[in-house]
Amino acid sequence: MPKLVDPEERRREVAEAIFRVARRDGLEQASLRAVAAEAGLAIGSVRHYFDGQADLMIFAMRYFAERAGERVREAAGSLKTPDADAPAAEHVAALERLLAEILPLDDRRREEAEVWLAFTTSARTRPDLRPYALELFDELAWMLDTLLAAADRLGALRPGLDLRAERVRLNALLDGLTMHAVLQPDRIGPPELAEALRHHIADIAAVPPEGPPAAT
Repeated sequence: MPKLVDPEERRREVAEAIFRVARRDGLEQASLRAVAAEAGLAIGSVRHYFDGQADLMIFAMRYFAERAGERVREAAGSLKTPDADAPAAEHVAALERLLAEILPLDDRRREEAEVWLAFTTSARTRPDLRPYALELFDELAWMLDTLLAAADRLGALRPGLDLRAERVRLNALLDGLTMHAVLQPDRIGPPELAEALRHHIADIAAVPPEGPPAAT
């Protein structure tokens, strides 16, 4: 009796194979044949689920966005969120921990950062991928807008900040730190990333962050 294959599980396996190829060899090397070999599948099996390389890349980008978003949501849910009437310092610490989830401070987040950079770089010259890269950008911007607005309501931020300008600045900081960590891992590691985030938080917070930077 032939083995039943879950189509969604097979597509996820292929997406993970794309990630490995992209991290090791670059996204331009993620052909149907290379991805099939990486996944341990016949190329016909990959073609059964995907129409071509563009379809493969689009699915992988969507899968990446869902996986990263789910991880951030799980991390946010596991954090102890202060009560609304808690001291501002507690809300500042919570904001720092949530923002730290976006930086490549461990192996899983580093993998996501490497895949993100491969996709966004490739999307610059591939019109079929560009809408999905914009979607990734817009989702992060929305999340940062939401976090900053909540922190402001709870008194964790300095009064009078332009929240939209601060979101743009914070977005650029997180993207820049992530890119440096991927491209120069020997020079920019988790301690430097956490310290840079701490320095930025100290600049916009109502009170200075307390305790060690959120490096893990």
